[in-house]
Amino acid sequence: MASNCCLCTFRLRHLWFGIAVEKVQEVSWTPILTPVPLALPSVAGLVNLRGQIVTAFDLCRRLDFPQTAAALWPAMVVVRSESVQLALLVDEIGEVVEPPDDAFEAAPSNLRGKCRELLPRVCKFPGRLLPVLDLDRILQRDEPAESGSLEGDAALRRWNLRE
Repeated sequence: MASNCCLCTFRLRHLWFGIAVEKVQEVSWTPILTPVPLALPSVAGLVNLRGQIVTAFDLCRRLDFPQTAAALWPAMVVVRSESVQLALLVDEIGEVVEPPDDAFEAAPSNLRGKCRELLPRVCKFPGRLLPVLDLDRILQRDEPAESGSLEGDAALRRWNLRE
């Protein structure tokens, strides 16, 4: 991802994230999810997006956040790569931001596990850092995690300030 790109921002569990806006097809309210038996834990279900079936992805599971009571995702960010269209389930849609060229740097070294792999860069803003998701890495098939990683969630909370 080029350093001088715009980012679509969203909130997930009181943490703000960004993703390259050129990967975003649309943002929408989350329609009814249809469960998928025997799917990977990060697959929340399928959604019908104007007649097109799209896989809905639970980013909390993919990032190994500790599991909580049944989540209700009010919004989704529909993203696409060269061959895949996917709905990322989120708590809140943010805004599109255009950070300066020098605002990007590698994620902090204390970020471990899947978080380090899926969030390789951060964008510096006054008063906070915005983790930037790597869509290609998120789309890579991964083995199911045995349990949520509190270490990754705690490290994210240390440097992603709430608004």
